[in-house]
Amino acid sequence: MFFKPGTHKDHGFRHDPFKAVISPRPIGWISTLDEHGTPNLAPYSFFNAVCADPPVVMFGSGGRTDGTKKDSQLNAEASGEFVCSIVSHAQRDHMNKTSVHLPHGENEMPPAGLEGLASKMVKPLRVKGAPVHLECKYLQSVQMPCWHESRENWVIFGEVIGIHIDESCVVDGMVDVLKYTPVARLGYMDYSEVTELFAMDRPD
Repeated sequence: MFFKPGTHKDHGFRHDPFKAVISPRPIGWISTLDEHGTPNLAPYSFFNAVCADPPVVMFGSGGRTDGTKKDSQLNAEASGEFVCSIVSHAQRDHMNKTSVHLPHGENEMPPAGLEGLASKMVKPLRVKGAPVHLECKYLQSVQMPCWHESRENWVIFGEVIGIHIDESCVVDGMVDVLKYTPVARLGYMDYSEVTELFAMDRPD
């Protein structure tokens, strides 16, 4: 089957399958501070590592329907900092609760039953209980095309300048992903968790 993006309904799909086939995707749990120092926390499934030397991550943010940017992007750009906490299976419900759309300036952590932890090199809080935190220095935002005139698509890049890893997840000097089973986003309303792995050596 072949079809052009945006014509999926003509081929019997109830929803656009694009995000279902680009999966699993790691979830970036992005925390920032607004201009008044109020914490903001939101999950982004368009998230990933970009390079390793220096380590850089990105998260993709589609703007609001009124044409304004989302709080995570606004705060990162204004403050120059953000933190990405990795979502474990144990915090999946908390993560989902932080996807709620609250008015600008409201803290998502308390309603989701979460607490913040002070970071070491940046001001935004880390999510208490998350197995990994990446403290990031904002680098740049790149605008992407958008089919909707009233909205915008952006990719926000940050250099990782500090990393926290729960010691219980480290075995023989290596991070054991099965110790915290990170949650991944699939298509539609589906998620997955890492519970099994296999290794392959490169041919060279």
